[in-house]
Amino acid sequence: MAEDLGWVHLAVLLAAVAFGAVVPVVPTGPALAAAAVLAHDEAPWEIVLVLAVGWLGAYLGDLVVFALFSFTGGRIAQRVPWLHADRPAMAAMGRRIEANDLATMTTSRLIPAGRLPVLAAAAVSGYPWHRFALTAVASAGAWAVLYVGIGLLGGAVVPSTTVALVAAVLVALAIGVVPRLVTRTPRG
Repeated sequence: MAEDLGWVHLAVLLAAVAFGAVVPVVPTGPALAAAAVLAHDEAPWEIVLVLAVGWLGAYLGDLVVFALFSFTGGRIAQRVPWLHADRPAMAAMGRRIEANDLATMTTSRLIPAGRLPVLAAAAVSGYPWHRFALTAVASAGAWAVLYVGIGLLGGAVVPSTTVALVAAVLVALAIGVVPRLVTRTPRG
């Protein structure tokens, strides 16, 4: 393993991605893209490790979030207005998840700020744990492939590792943060 991307770094990446899946203010996509740039530069076979670590971290984080919403869903629904199960939007989301769970879960993972409302709706509506565990594998994998792909593209297109690292992080931030900021901007 290259000195710049060792087992300790992979363990930190795993913890950061899992933590970021639970606490969504952590920019996990840019971290994964940056790790992919470093892997591309040091030892291309490490990209497989970065992908696996990112995938596993996202999956574990999603399992924790779903479990939290499942076990505390009723209490959370009472405190957070958009989680009320009887609201039309939550009911519609629950029906959408039941009708096409894989597509809905995967799309929600790829849309900035889309994952938590879908996980909450699934958990509060009683979506089965075993089905969630299976669909979360695909959605976490799609997310990991997207951000590792950004890192690979940056590492392949830009000859300087430092510039590629900065470019990959900026692109990943733009994908993950800018849409959130745009949706929060008040419209006058």
